[in-house]
Amino acid sequence: MHLRSLDFSSWQSLLATILGLTLVTLLGVGIRLVTQMTFQQRRERINRQINERLRTLIAAYKVLGGSFTGDLTVDPAHRRDLRRREQGVAEEPMAALDLSAEGAARSDRTRRIRDAVEVALSDIILLGTEEHVRLADRAVRELVAGHPVHTHELVVSLRAFVRDSLDLDPIPADLTIAMQGPTRPASSGGGRGGSNKDDAGRSGGVGGGGGMGGGGGLGGGGMGNDVPDDDPRHIAAPNAER
Repeated sequence: MHLRSLDFSSWQSLLATILGLTLVTLLGVGIRLVTQMTFQQRRERINRQINERLRTLIAAYKVLGGSFTGDLTVDPAHRRDLRRREQGVAEEPMAALDLSAEGAARSDRTRRIRDAVEVALSDIILLGTEEHVRLADRAVRELVAGHPVHTHELVVSLRAFVRDSLDLDPIPADLTIAMQGPTRPASSGGGRGGSNKDDAGRSGGVGGGGGMGGGGGLGGGGMGNDVPDDDPRHIAAPNAER
């Protein structure tokens, strides 16, 4: 608004001019604040989505590629498959199972690895890129078909995506990283040791209780010898024995 268009001839005109300028200023500030809040909320929502996506994909990467040694494949066998093998031992001598404690522990470990890998593949199908989804779908189909699955190719794709999203330098082209496989779960030996300690503590408690009970009984017997002959308790003792 040009100064020549403003009317300062009377206080009414001046007041109207000031009110008009105030309204225009407030309207402009309000529009600016609403626009900034809208963009800020949108940016925060996008950041939350990116952070959640990266957190999930990083967790999946750790599950699928946390091992460099040992068996780097996922065994798709279920307990029902093991039971079928047990039933078919007589017909197929070469399919005999290792029923020792070590064999049972290995079977439980492979089952836990498979379960963790299935959850990671499900998360990748939900939040991964098109390449991730294709690789995860191929791994799922291999698991359903009962074939051992290698996760290295999917791990490499996840690693490249995460490093790019975090603005990290790419892996040097002349560097060849060893094959990666699913993370092996921690041994549960500590839990068994803890239960043994608890059993020992309970045994000690039972022994202590028995000793106290025996001591109390002996003490009670000794006190009974000091009761006078004319005391009613002494007279009632033979009746109790009957």
